[in-house]
Amino acid sequence: MRSLLSKLDPILAPPPDPARVGWLTSATYAHRGLHGRGKVENSAAAFRAAITAGMGIECDIQRSADDVPMVFHDWDFARLVGRPDKAASLTAAEWRKLSYLEGEEAPIALVDLLAAVDAKVPLLIEIKSRRGYDVERSCEVVMDALAGYRGRHAVMSFDPRVSRWLRKHSPQTLRGLVMREDDRGYTQQAWQRHLALWIARPDFLAYHIHALPNPLVGDVRDRGMPVLTWTVDTPDLLARANRYADAPIAEGAGVA
Repeated sequence: MRSLLSKLDPILAPPPDPARVGWLTSATYAHRGLHGRGKVENSAAAFRAAITAGMGIECDIQRSADDVPMVFHDWDFARLVGRPDKAASLTAAEWRKLSYLEGEEAPIALVDLLAAVDAKVPLLIEIKSRRGYDVERSCEVVMDALAGYRGRHAVMSFDPRVSRWLRKHSPQTLRGLVMREDDRGYTQQAWQRHLALWIARPDFLAYHIHALPNPLVGDVRDRGMPVLTWTVDTPDLLARANRYADAPIAEGAGVA
């Protein structure tokens, strides 16, 4: 079965143009910014620290009630803000009145992040999705925010529909598929991973570090598709990333 699936991969998920994706492997990406004590994940402070360190930035996107792409990981505010509200229940103006439990900053919008980065470092933008979610609307508002932005950037998601949408509506945008193999994902089985790859037809993968090495990643790398890996948070995992992937998405002790 694996042999058949692997034979279909080059046809249904061909490798990208090397000239388009070369920059992806030139950086270490700060996972949700360079966060730590006093700097909350996905916050302006964490992004400023990453820019100062010359690191690439990985960030997450949720959509506000009025369809503004906001830089935030969770589906609700409980963990980071201490409120029970769902992320999608507040308008962008209401988001800006919040403050993180650690520090006084409010969550920021994608346009704020783009203004801060200003093409100084590469940017990976992960669109969050789940069952029943209108992820195509998220794609639309993210691309609206990116209109005119000249810095190096790529858009990725666990949801292969994001990459498929980008291929159709914004083919110039680098598109990535985020994958994992543990019980928290939907790609535990080999056939599911290959199907997601075929639907997405991505320019690159962002693969769970704890699933490396594996045959799928080895095969796509051999064909010229870059593989980033997350979350690299120890020196041992950084060594694994350097051996089995092309660039780390790192935090904590995984930042070299």
